[in-house]
Amino acid sequence: MRLVKAHAYGNDFLLAEEQELAGADAAPLARRLCDRHRGIGADGLMVFSQSPRGASMRLLNADGSPSEISGNGVRCLAAWLARERTLRPGACVTIDTIAGAKRLDLLEEHGARLTFRAAMGPPEALTRRTLDVDSRPIDVVTLRVGNPQCVVLGEVTEQRLHAVASKLSVHPAFPEGTNVELASVEAPDRVRILIWERGVGPTEASGTGACAAAVAAAAYGGAARDVQIVSPGGTQRVEWLADGLYLTGWAEVIATVQWLAS
Repeated sequence: MRLVKAHAYGNDFLLAEEQELAGADAAPLARRLCDRHRGIGADGLMVFSQSPRGASMRLLNADGSPSEISGNGVRCLAAWLARERTLRPGACVTIDTIAGAKRLDLLEEHGARLTFRAAMGPPEALTRRTLDVDSRPIDVVTLRVGNPQCVVLGEVTEQRLHAVASKLSVHPAFPEGTNVELASVEAPDRVRILIWERGVGPTEASGTGACAAAVAAAAYGGAARDVQIVSPGGTQRVEWLADGLYLTGWAEVIATVQWLAS
């Protein structure tokens, strides 16, 4: 099986064309491939089929569970397509996902790193609520940006990520599970986050998580609608415009590999 390894700000994915699976059950395969010690290692497996305008894809998290979309993942796939098709800045790629078609415009090329501006669509079901975590009330902002998100505005620490965000990710309020971001508004145009990703755990970055944090910070934290979202893996730009969210950042294709295990 031929696979491609790519990442965006340390949020890494394995890409496999649908035909490479040869009918294999994708969920257990994703768990084996994404294992950091016994597999190749990744936050998720993206299975795709090419199309004239780009590709269609389905995403499985590292634990084999399905996900509707990944903002960094679609950028990784777009970077691979741009490399294969020798696309240059000014070109665009459309990735069809369960959460709808996402257009990515190629802005810049710096060696192996390609920067895209992705149209992520409008946020949905934006709500502020209080949830109980270990008998403590936690104020959260919930929404969808193609997938479920829960943002906790305030202190951003590793201790709180494991004590609060990890439990919110599997809270009964979210039957499908949810991605969780701790977010601190450091300036009107800068928000710092830590991420607990559904089906993965802590990740260095998240495209949809950055979008969710930007919306929550603008709606309830005093941030502007054009912000830099700072995560452990680096900084992405999110614009919340009248027609939806736009996510700008880079992705890098780092290897093609052959899976030999039976």
